[in-house]
Amino acid sequence: MVILLRKRDLIFSCLFCCFFLGLSAVLWRGSSVPAFHVRDEVPVTVVIDPGHGGEDGGAVSPSGVSESQINLAVSLRISSLLRFSGQRTLLTRNEDVTICDQGLDTMRQRKTSDLKNRVKLVEETENAVLLSIHQNSLPSSPVTHGAQVFWNQREGAEELAAGIQEALNTTVNAGNSKHPRQIPGSIYLMKNITVPGVLVECGFLSNGPETERLQDPAYQLRLAAAVTAGYLNARDTENESGEST
Repeated sequence: MVILLRKRDLIFSCLFCCFFLGLSAVLWRGSSVPAFHVRDEVPVTVVIDPGHGGEDGGAVSPSGVSESQINLAVSLRISSLLRFSGQRTLLTRNEDVTICDQGLDTMRQRKTSDLKNRVKLVEETENAVLLSIHQNSLPSSPVTHGAQVFWNQREGAEELAAGIQEALNTTVNAGNSKHPRQIPGSIYLMKNITVPGVLVECGFLSNGPETERLQDPAYQLRLAAAVTAGYLNARDTENESGEST
């Protein structure tokens, strides 16, 4: 029997085999230390943004699980996987804290400062691409689940979102495929950066079984591998298109 595989299926298969066999032990606790030194010639820096942090826990499940620590755990794994594959990365935070300025009195002031500092970090990073990691919630529909990607209005963002969404549909959205969507203009971070950016909603904390999965380190690694594979595939597709023109 002859089995025909598409090129991107082979890419995903190879990436997942390498990631899970070579990195599972290293990444199980969310280590952000790369297995190899990052190549200096890589021109793009992938800024990975674990949404919320510290006193701003973000969405909260009915059982009290907040998204900020899940965002961080997945982001650390993405950073490690991208560095392993030779990409340059930068985290907006690497612990469960806000990144606001000191001396602010109210939660609103601190949250505004936090968002502005994230924008500043992205904008000050040369040749950046933003991956912002979040968790969703829809209490009115507790059966809703799955990972979905949103893109901003910068060149290349839509294609990047499509690549990541395809990888997520293949790995964690089995039977529940979703489509990437343009992000609403009300999202401050995505609205105010001038570089390609995507926001990955990894799952729904309003869904009990999915909340359990999202807390599992093995599932977090699976999410991170899908995001990484999707990013690399979109990058390679863009490079091939550029070479053909």
